[in-house]
Amino acid sequence: MDVLGAWRAFVNVSERGSFTEGAAATRVPQSVASRRIAGLERHLGERLFDRSSRGARLTPFGRDMLPSAKRLVRLADDMEYEAERARLNPLRLAVPDICAVRDLARLGAEARRRGIRLDVHPAAPADRMELVRSRMVRAALTAVPAGDAVWSVRLGLAGATDLLPGTVYVETLRAGRADRSSRRGRIWIQPEDDVPHIRDPMFRIRDAVGLQPGQVGVSSTLTTAVAEVLGSTDLLLCSAAQAGELGLHWRPVGEIRPVRGFEVSAAAGDDAERVRDGLWHAIARCLGADDDGADGGDAARGTGGARDARNAGSVGGGASSSPRN
Repeated sequence: MDVLGAWRAFVNVSERGSFTEGAAATRVPQSVASRRIAGLERHLGERLFDRSSRGARLTPFGRDMLPSAKRLVRLADDMEYEAERARLNPLRLAVPDICAVRDLARLGAEARRRGIRLDVHPAAPADRMELVRSRMVRAALTAVPAGDAVWSVRLGLAGATDLLPGTVYVETLRAGRADRSSRRGRIWIQPEDDVPHIRDPMFRIRDAVGLQPGQVGVSSTLTTAVAEVLGSTDLLLCSAAQAGELGLHWRPVGEIRPVRGFEVSAAAGDDAERVRDGLWHAIARCLGADDDGADGGDAARGTGGARDARNAGSVGGGASSSPRN
C-alpha cells in the first residue's frame, strides 16, 4: 500500500467533501483514490469516511486523524522541495588559482553535460585544504607529492629570453670569479609551488650547487614573480602550459624533475569520486596535465617552441646544456 499516497488522498477528499474532487486534487483517478483510502481504513481498523450520495463525510475517527495526516502531507511536500533544492545546489570545488579562466569555463561546461552543477573557487594550496576542512567547499584539488597524485604536472624553468639551452641546470646560475659584482640570476617559486615536496628539493639543489640563499626563493604572488622574470634573466619555476600562457620560454630542470601533484579531497567520498572520475580530462586540462598524467612536454614549451631548443645561451651570467662549466 502507498501509505503516503493514501494519506494525501484522505486529506484532499476530506477538504473537498468529495471523492471525485479529492481524487482530482491528488492527481489520480477516483477509483485509485477510493482504493487507497479503503486500504488505509483496513490498515487502521476504522472507517475514515461515511460514504453517501451527498458526498464524503468524516467519521469521528477520521476527524481525529485529520490533523496528523495534514502534518504528514506537509512534511512530505517540504522534503520533496528540499530534495529539489539539494539537486540544484552546485558542487563547490576549490581549484588552483593559476587555472586559466577559459579552462575553468570548459570544466564547468563539461560538468553540466555530466549532470554536475559546478561552482569553482580559485585558491592557494593551503587555503584549499582549509576550505575543505571548514566545509566551505565540498571538494578541492589539493597539492600532494607525485607518488600520491591523481594528476601530475611536470615543472621546469621558464625565462623571457629565447636563448635558453635545451635543459637548464641550476648550477649555471652560480656566479664565476670574474663576475661576482654582477647581478646573479634567480629562480622564483610561485605560491602554488610553495609546498614542501616542491620547495624543499629546490632549496636543497640551490645549496648543493653553491648558489646564494636569495637566488632561489618564493615569491609573494605569481604576478610579482613574472614581473621579475620579464625584466631580467631570472627564471620562473612553472609548467610548460603556464609558461605558454605567460609568454615565457620553458625548459626542463637538469638536476631534478619537480612535479606538481594533485588529488581530490572532499568531506564526502561520493563528491570526490564524481569529480575524479567524471571530470578527469577537463581537470587535467585546467592543471596543464595531459592524459597520461604528465605535462605537455616538448609540444608546449612556451612561445619559442622547437626553435628555442636548438638555441644555446647563458642563464644568469653563464649557462650550458650540462652541469659542467
